Amino acid sequence: MAEKFSYEVLHVDKNSGARTGVLHTPHGDIYTPIYMPVGTLATVKSLTSDDLYDIGAQIILANTYHLHIRPGDELVKKAGGVHKFMNFNRPMLTDSGGFQVFSLADIRKITDDGVEFKNHLSGAKMFFTPEKAIDIQNNLGADIIMAFDVCSEYGAKYSEAELAMNRTLDWLDRCYKHHKNDNQMLFPIIQGNFYEDLRVKSAIETKKYAKCGIAIGGLSVGEPKEVMLKMLDVMRPHYPENMPRYMMGVGTPDYIFESVERGIDMFDCVLQTRVARNGLAMTSAGKVTLKNAKYKEDFSPLDSECDCYCCTHHTKAYLHHLVMCNEILGARLLSLHNLRFTIHMMEQMRDAINHDRFLEFKAEFYKKYGIKD
Repeated sequence: MAEKFSYEVLHVDKNSGARTGVLHTPHGDIYTPIYMPVGTLATVKSLTSDDLYDIGAQIILANTYHLHIRPGDELVKKAGGVHKFMNFNRPMLTDSGGFQVFSLADIRKITDDGVEFKNHLSGAKMFFTPEKAIDIQNNLGADIIMAFDVCSEYGAKYSEAELAMNRTLDWLDRCYKHHKNDNQMLFPIIQGNFYEDLRVKSAIETKKYAKCGIAIGGLSVGEPKEVMLKMLDVMRPHYPENMPRYMMGVGTPDYIFESVERGIDMFDCVLQTRVARNGLAMTSAGKVTLKNAKYKEDFSPLDSECDCYCCTHHTKAYLHHLVMCNEILGARLLSLHNLRFTIHMMEQMRDAINHDRFLEFKAEFYKKYGIKD
């Protein structure tokens, strides 16, 4: 496995501590810091594989829980794995399904063995164990897979958070013992809710299982921004130095900048495509709500600094028209743009870090985007 997966730090910004690196995988190299588009059901909504290549997506995500339900992980395995199934020949990551089990299931029962819950589509009773999560991900065949964890809710009592953290550690051990596929790298997940001692303990114990990457879960789940950043500061001394650190479910520009400054390397979020379907664009001048009437006769590009197909071929007036008519093309073009905008932001960020000007770039970006530091 060591020869198939490795990570090297390329440069550390001397003023901030933010870093660039490269993660080597069987399906190609991933340059960090990196934002990863989310393709829950083996599709980044409305986009083709060529679209993803064109906007510079180095890696995308798919979801274990959803693909297990539809079309079934055994079918994906028969198709040759998720890369061939969706025709995407770059690195892929699957999450364990843990977050979906805990967020979608109205009725669930958690035991030391696993989680019993109802299928959110059919209502059928299901049972997930750490071993089952690994088996499903082995069938899906992504390059990076995640350990099955317990994500306790924001505001949980200390005893509840401690139980969830300890279960996560127990399940992590079971995941590692069960995982046998050396073409996949298993990332363990740090939990601990918003209790400093639990976060530190989880980081220290989880790090023992990290071979070429570690993830941080249970943040950006409704807590105030300053609380999340405090947890990142608490955990930072305990991360492995020579591995990528993956902050799960984070995708707003300010959260990404603040996390990179605190040593995080990888991010994913559905935000970019979700807000696109509601007519909102992320641009170099800030957020643009295309439903606003002022864009009806605005024949300028959406973002003059963006090189995506949407911005080089269409105007705000046309996008306003598509959004107001609820045309599929509007959601597609805005999804394409929002993803390219975020990926380009990461490209600029890597360049700034490599030239020891991360903090300057952050200040410039915040000012143009309208973020208050």
